[in-house]
Amino acid sequence: MLLNILPTRVNEALSFDGPPEGLLEIVLDLGRLPEARFLDRDIYLGDQEVGTDDINYVIGRISPFGDDNRSGIERTLHRISGIRNRGGAIIGLTCRVGRAVQGSAKVVEDLALSGKSVLLVGRPGVGKTTVLRELARVLAGSGKRVVIVDTSNEIAGDGDIPHPAIGKARRMQVRTPSQQHSVMIEAVENHMPQVIVVDEMGTELEASAARTIAERGVQLIATAHGNTLENLLMNPTLSDLVGGVQTVTLGDEEARRRRTQKTILERKAPPTFDVLAEIQSWDRVAVHEEVARTVDAVLRGRPASPEIRELDLSGVVRKSRPRPVVSAEFEIAPFNEAPTRKIRSERSTPSERPATFDRSDDLPLDDREAIAPETTSVKRVHPFGVSRERLQQAAADAGLNIALANSIDEADMVLTTKAHFRRRPSVLQSAEEKGVPVFVLRKNSPGQIVGFLYQVTEGESGHSEASMEAGTTEAEDGVERILTGDADRVDLQPQGSFVRRVQHQIAEQSKLRSYSVGREPSRRVTIRRVGRG
Repeated sequence: MLLNILPTRVNEALSFDGPPEGLLEIVLDLGRLPEARFLDRDIYLGDQEVGTDDINYVIGRISPFGDDNRSGIERTLHRISGIRNRGGAIIGLTCRVGRAVQGSAKVVEDLALSGKSVLLVGRPGVGKTTVLRELARVLAGSGKRVVIVDTSNEIAGDGDIPHPAIGKARRMQVRTPSQQHSVMIEAVENHMPQVIVVDEMGTELEASAARTIAERGVQLIATAHGNTLENLLMNPTLSDLVGGVQTVTLGDEEARRRRTQKTILERKAPPTFDVLAEIQSWDRVAVHEEVARTVDAVLRGRPASPEIRELDLSGVVRKSRPRPVVSAEFEIAPFNEAPTRKIRSERSTPSERPATFDRSDDLPLDDREAIAPETTSVKRVHPFGVSRERLQQAAADAGLNIALANSIDEADMVLTTKAHFRRRPSVLQSAEEKGVPVFVLRKNSPGQIVGFLYQVTEGESGHSEASMEAGTTEAEDGVERILTGDADRVDLQPQGSFVRRVQHQIAEQSKLRSYSVGREPSRRVTIRRVGRG
C-alpha cells in the first residue's frame, strides 16, 4: 500500500526485483533524485529529479496533514512526514515504513506486566514506537484496560479504525500535538484505564500530566526524547519524569558531615516512572530498574550501572550487569599522552581519619580489622595544588606504599587538581616534557585523594579493582539508605579485609556505626544508625 501511493516510476524502480526487504523509508525532495533508505544502504531510484507533480501525486493519495506535518494511509502503520517552505507548501516527503513486530518487546515486557511504569528512550529510528505498540498489545492481552493516546496515529495507524497490532487496546486520537497533555488527562477521567500508553513525550505540560496520572495510580508506558537517563537529567523540560534536579545549599555542619561542597545537586521529587529502559538496538536494552536510586547515584558523581538485556537468535533474553563505565564528566584523565590509566574522580571513599569501630553484645566477634601493609615498591607522587598532609595521611591510613616527591625529577607521577590543570603551569608542562604521568582530580577532597591512591596501587593491597568497586558502591548505597530513613541497619556482602576496612571508613565519615561479623570467608560489615538498640 505504501508503494502504491508513490509516483509510478519510483514504484517501479523500487520493486523491480520484487518487494524490497529491509526498507526503512523513501525520501522525495523537490529537485533531487528520489532515494530509498535500507538498514544497510541508501540507493537512488532512477535518474529523474522529483518534481512538484510527484509531490502532489503522493499528497493526493494520503490523509490530510496535521499540525505536526504528518499523515498516513488508513489502517496501516506507515507514516508520511512533510517538509514545507516558508509559504507553507510541501516540498519534501519522508515516507517511513511502519511495521508491527510481535516479540519486539520481549526484553522488557516482564517489567510492564509487573505493574511498574516504564519509560523508553533511545535514538530516532531505534524502534521505540515498535516496542511501545507491542507492549500495548501484550498488556491488553493480559486483561488490563489499556488506552493509547496516539498523537500522530503512529502507534495504531491512520484512520478511525485502529490497526490490529494493538490487540484489545483502545486508541484516543489527538486533534493537535499541543493538546496531547489534555487528552492524557481526559483518558484517565473518562475511560477508567489501568494503563496509559503515550509516544514522544517532549513538553513540560506532558511531563506534568504524566505525574498527575501516576499519582492517580494509573500505570504509564511511554517514550521520551533522549538517548540515556543522563540526557533526561540534563533536559530541564523532561527531567521531572525521573524526579527532577534541584540545587540545595547545605549548612556548614551538614556539608562537613557529608564531606561535600555546600551547594550540591539533589533529586527534587519521586520519579514519575519506576523503570527506565534505554533501547540501544533492536535486540539490546539497558534497564534501570530503580530510577530513584540511579538518579541519586548519578547526581553524587557515581556511574550508573544498568542491567543489560539482549535477545539472542533463539529468542532467549540474556541478562548481565557489566561494571559501570564512568562518563567523561566524572573521569580523571592523564595530562599528557603517556600511557596512563584513567581513574575515577568522584567517589565517596574514606576520609583522612582512621575509622573507629564499636563493640556490641549481640555481635559474636571482635569487629576490628587488622591490615598489615604490604612490602612492595613505593610509588613516588609529587602533589601540585593537592594537600600533602591529606595525601600522606590517606596513604598511611590505607597502608599503601606512597612517598611524597619534592620535585618532578624524583616523581613517578604528578597529582594535581582540575583548577591547576586548566592553567597549564610550568610545573605541569615540565612533567609533560619529561614524560611523567599527570593525574587530575576534580577537587582537593579526601575522598578523591583516597580514590586516586587505590587506583594507582591496584594489586598491592590484596584487593581487585572489581571487588573494591563493588564494595565501596554497596557501602555508599547502604549509608544513603540509612541517612534517608529507608533503613536503620544494612548488612553488606562478604568482602576481603582490605575492602571491609574501606567500608568501615565510609560509614564512619557519615557518623554511623559499623561492625564486622561472621567468620572468613563470609565475614561482612554491618552498618547501623548511631544510638539504635
